[in-house]
Amino acid sequence: MSTHENRHPVVSRSQWLAARRQLWLHEKAVTHHRDALAAARRALPWVKVEQDYRFHSPDGELSLAELFAGRSQLLVYHFMFAEGWTEGCHGCSFLADHFDGANLHLAHHDVSLVAVSRAPYTQFQAFRQRMGWRFPWYSSHGSSFNEDFGVSVGGEGEREYNYAPYDGDESELPGLSAFYREPDGSVYHTYSTYARGLDILVNTYNFLDIAPLGRNEEGTMDWVRYHDRYEGQPDKPHCCHK
Repeated sequence: MSTHENRHPVVSRSQWLAARRQLWLHEKAVTHHRDALAAARRALPWVKVEQDYRFHSPDGELSLAELFAGRSQLLVYHFMFAEGWTEGCHGCSFLADHFDGANLHLAHHDVSLVAVSRAPYTQFQAFRQRMGWRFPWYSSHGSSFNEDFGVSVGGEGEREYNYAPYDGDESELPGLSAFYREPDGSVYHTYSTYARGLDILVNTYNFLDIAPLGRNEEGTMDWVRYHDRYEGQPDKPHCCHK
């Protein structure tokens, strides 16, 4: 239960409507800008994927083209789960809680949404079962996929994340990459986004942004827990979107 003290001005209905109409104009401008941004995103040039990436699945090794599952578009969420971990990143898990509902619709609109992690496939199966997720989740273990798409940044030397130098503590970081497959099997990388660029995938935040107190957090996702741990006193999350 919130203990937030109300410091908002309280006005008449007519005054509220006047203020709301001003905000409505702002919202319309942002909506139009968002539409233009989405069009610019789609207009980016593409890069043909030449590397023969291999992914581990319950059915053995799969190519990147096979992750499309017969569709022409593929969204790959780079899920932070490194070798030796027993649980996935809290932030990635929060985001992944939104995937299954979306996949019910994406699969019928020529889009496959999957997750890929660096850890060996067997290492995240217990966690996946515990979370109850159904979306396809593959391992890129043994390939350079994570490095090539900017989410494994290593621990030494010159490091980059989100198109800028990175000096943080994490060697594995979150992201999302988009791909297109031609009928002849050719695959193209069309887009990648990281950090706050992933906010658009978290519908819980869209609801919170409408709620009276907004996201109501001191640090990004500092209140988020695994969905089966909200009743306890969990450890502080070991990662978040910056």
